[in-house]
Amino acid sequence: MTFDHLKDWVGGVELRTDIAAAAAAPLAGLAATLDHDTPPWPAGELPPLGHWLHFLPRAPQREIGEDGHPHTGGFLPPVPLPRRMWAGSDMRFLAPIPVGAEMRRTSTIEAVEHKAGRSGDMVFVSVMHEIATDAGVAIRERQDIVYREAAKPGEAAQQPAAATEPLPAADWSRGVTPDPVLLFRYSALTFNGHRIHYDRPYCRDVEGYPGLVVHGPLTATLLMDLVLCNLGDRQDSRRVCGFRFRARRPLFDTAPFTLNAADRGDGRIDGWAAGPDGAAAMTAEFAVAP
Repeated sequence: MTFDHLKDWVGGVELRTDIAAAAAAPLAGLAATLDHDTPPWPAGELPPLGHWLHFLPRAPQREIGEDGHPHTGGFLPPVPLPRRMWAGSDMRFLAPIPVGAEMRRTSTIEAVEHKAGRSGDMVFVSVMHEIATDAGVAIRERQDIVYREAAKPGEAAQQPAAATEPLPAADWSRGVTPDPVLLFRYSALTFNGHRIHYDRPYCRDVEGYPGLVVHGPLTATLLMDLVLCNLGDRQDSRRVCGFRFRARRPLFDTAPFTLNAADRGDGRIDGWAAGPDGAAAMTAEFAVAP
């Protein structure tokens, strides 16, 4: 199998528009999913990561693949590997986005790289998203997507090795017990049809996973929520101005996991989600401005 032709997609651009929280439903749904009566973000503007509730995929049903994702080959390259996951993001929050503002997102494919790992071929696609309002650019986010080979029949999907770097002592921690309802609600918020988040037989028999997969963006959102809840009340002057995360290992609805954060005191906060074995399933870093 060759992958060199996929580099022809580098430089491709997609332009989309949306209205920030045009209805109350997206932010109210996010607050409810995070179990908040009063969410820890300023009223009247999108919270950090609130842009993930916008510019949602709208592929017609006839264009949906077996895994529940839209077929590739339009903006994203037609990678001939079936398992697709969000590997991580690196973003900067440059300016607030007021509720009701028109947003314009310019997405550019920056890189397509093939690698051979212990689980077989992998293709990494990096996309730069730039979100602007009439006031200028508000968010820049580099998103990394990984495509992997299908699980072999009768074999469990091989999981990446646990991260070996030592984790700091946590200043803030919270336990999460994932269940199908939580995963469904987040899928509904983001119009995500990927079957690994709700179809247990598909997860087990096709993808080789032991349970439903917790969305990487959901874990990142839960880490962001942990930090926002501990920065102070809604009038606190400290704001998250940068966030990057890397998915290390998948989390499943078969066991609880923990969210953790350590405030370095220098404008940076380390975050991580630890699986039931205590190993990091996701690592993150927050930049906080006074």
